[in-house]
Amino acid sequence: MRYQVRTLSASNAIAVITVDAHDEEDARRQADNQALRAISVRPIATDRRLALSRATRFSLLLFSQEMLALVKAGLSLYEAIEALREKETAAEVCVVLDRLLAALREGRRFSVALAEQGSYFSPLYVGLMQAAEGTSDLPRSLARFVEYQKRVDSIRGKVVSASIYPLILMVVGAAVTIFLVCYVVPRFALVYQDTGRDLPWLSQVMISWGQLAAKYAWEFAGGAVASALAVSVGVHRLLRNGNVGRLASRLPAIGRHVQLYELSRLYITLGMLLEGGIPATSALETACATVSSATRGRLGTAGEQIRDGRPLSVAFEANGLTTTISLRMLRVGEQSGQLGAMLTQAAEFYDGDISRFVERFTKTFEPLLMTVIGLIVGLIVVLLYMPIFDLAGSLQ
Repeated sequence: MRYQVRTLSASNAIAVITVDAHDEEDARRQADNQALRAISVRPIATDRRLALSRATRFSLLLFSQEMLALVKAGLSLYEAIEALREKETAAEVCVVLDRLLAALREGRRFSVALAEQGSYFSPLYVGLMQAAEGTSDLPRSLARFVEYQKRVDSIRGKVVSASIYPLILMVVGAAVTIFLVCYVVPRFALVYQDTGRDLPWLSQVMISWGQLAAKYAWEFAGGAVASALAVSVGVHRLLRNGNVGRLASRLPAIGRHVQLYELSRLYITLGMLLEGGIPATSALETACATVSSATRGRLGTAGEQIRDGRPLSVAFEANGLTTTISLRMLRVGEQSGQLGAMLTQAAEFYDGDISRFVERFTKTFEPLLMTVIGLIVGLIVVLLYMPIFDLAGSLQ
């Protein structure tokens, strides 16, 4: 949150500064670090969307990769963050690093300092760093998170890449269709009116639609813009509420793989936390943030059963959080004492299945979409030229 701090310098000069702080005490502390004495602190109302956009500018993956390289090189935790602060130029990132350095100077634990900036550091990341403090193995925890984030980003990137080309095809196909109906068809209609001949029924319908679209062009344009805005707002709300996954999971061909993707994220998160030494119940609470609301309820029920003494494989099976293969792998992991590693292997198995499905779906869907667009455009062209063919035949 942003605070406006009225300060007094060593030369008794009054100045007003703006800082990003967790609370008023943190704002006063930041003023003290700049050799300024805080006279008054006032919060500044900020837009939540602006706060979220600032959070997205801080790359947690990049921060972890750079921290891992510096810690492996022999730097201490404080020295590594200080080195990152010295080379950083982005104001938002500098604020985050300054808060971490201030917290470490005050003797607070690294995980506590991270938790105080929850908009930048997820509960999963805080939990991993807390486990690293218990095992004194920070490089391993950082490496686990880097690998985890790369795998999640890889699957997400494949899905996004597979969606871009079909989206471009649909936009281009819609633009060509609108151009034909609104511009070309009305001009053919003028030609056919001068001939005085009866047109085929389908051609008459299409020409009527074209004339109507040309007559009310601005109204149609306004309706199209309003529809596009309504769709974008609806999609944004679905994404924000997490209902896109729920809707996609109900589709016949895609639903199963959407569920596998969610199970993959759940398994790799749990596996990473368990391998880091975090208890199963705490790991389940942290993993709740990585799944949808519907799965979160089932995961909470499974957590209660695990606390009552039931094995994780039994609790997951009872709440529909396993498949036939993953259930067997979980049982083997419990028997061998390597449950975290087995969860990670199950996630890798799911990731491979999802990657193959995305590739097959893309290769199948794109030709089908091109065929549909070609049929629509071809039908319009054929209906336009049918009266010309009929007229040519009568002249012969």
